[in-house]
Amino acid sequence: MAQRTWEVSKVCYCEHVMREVALEAEVLYPMDFLPDPPRVLSHRCSHGVGCNQFAKAACVWAGTNPNYDPFRP
Repeated sequence: MAQRTWEVSKVCYCEHVMREVALEAEVLYPMDFLPDPPRVLSHRCSHGVGCNQFAKAACVWAGTNPNYDPFRP
């Protein structure tokens, strides 16, 4: 049976919440006998739910501001 898991891709300091947050990716690993590579299904921020509770727009990972990505260098 295939397995889904959330893995941390990158960690950075977020100025919006003033703390370290992690960019996580949901990865689908195929069954052992299949030669397929793992697939990335989706991305999320570890503090995205908290950011959505603020009055001002946060970032693309919280889903409120598509123009700001704190994980982009």
